[in-house]
Amino acid sequence: MCQLLGMNCNTPTDIGFSFAGFRRRGGMTDSHEDGFGIAFFERSDCSNNDRLNNDRLNNKKSDNASTGLRLFHDNKPSHLSPVADLVNNYPIKAINVIAHIRKATQGQNCLANTHPFVREVWGEQWVFAHNGQMNSEFIKRCQRLQDNGNATHCQPVGSTDSEMAFCYLVNRLKSSFKTRPDDQTLFNFLTTQCRYLSANGLFNCLISNGRWQLAYAGSLLFYLTRQAPFGEAKLADDDLAINFGDVTTDKDKVTILVTVPLTENEKWQQLAVNECLIFQDGDILFKDSPSQRKFLTIDEGIAIARAVGASV
Repeated sequence: MCQLLGMNCNTPTDIGFSFAGFRRRGGMTDSHEDGFGIAFFERSDCSNNDRLNNDRLNNKKSDNASTGLRLFHDNKPSHLSPVADLVNNYPIKAINVIAHIRKATQGQNCLANTHPFVREVWGEQWVFAHNGQMNSEFIKRCQRLQDNGNATHCQPVGSTDSEMAFCYLVNRLKSSFKTRPDDQTLFNFLTTQCRYLSANGLFNCLISNGRWQLAYAGSLLFYLTRQAPFGEAKLADDDLAINFGDVTTDKDKVTILVTVPLTENEKWQQLAVNECLIFQDGDILFKDSPSQRKFLTIDEGIAIARAVGASV
């Protein structure tokens, strides 16, 4: 089973500390050796001005939170990757980040199969990363839709079930809404579709359009929100600690999302099975929990992954 890492915050923030521990799971402290990827949404004055001008010409309401996307992929294990070295040594300040380390189950180890995947949705760049395994019936259904010309908005470039699931989601969005719906309608729709995907395999995912980040747990997913008063954090995968009080302000709020907790001295919150959260500016903007909340242990989550054929 692959692993996910996300960050959502209210001010541009460097993910270097979390990534330093996360990347070690790519072949050093864990066996996810089939490449990694990381996407940074950064505030972009240039794209913001262009968007404002286009919106004025088309009489559209403007969104002030325009972002630019920086994306890195490597098919080498993340703990050995020079690209991962660059990410650790280059303190990129972002407001949304999605990272993924891969253990291949469907599709060979190559750049085309490396998460996160990116697609255009209503003039926005949407980033998606998944861990789990879609079942064979879902894959056949998606292939039939493509063959029949009913999935034309988005088609996979690589050969993973993960990218196929993302394309299914984008196609459902674009066929259901001619224009972008309001946030509540959009989030309700995304939750419904994530639950459908979860019913057709093992499905944990992170999605971001640069303004918000969606987290959906089919089995294992944890989050932690750091805000004042800040304290010390110590990585579980490396002998590295940091006092965030030394590098933050009282106004900062940063939420970290991960498959398995990254630090050993902080209190992580677990998403229930089939729970969907939307984060914006480090806060929970939208939450949809099942009526009966169920939580898996890490060992139970790994056992479920093995049972459906996902690598662990």
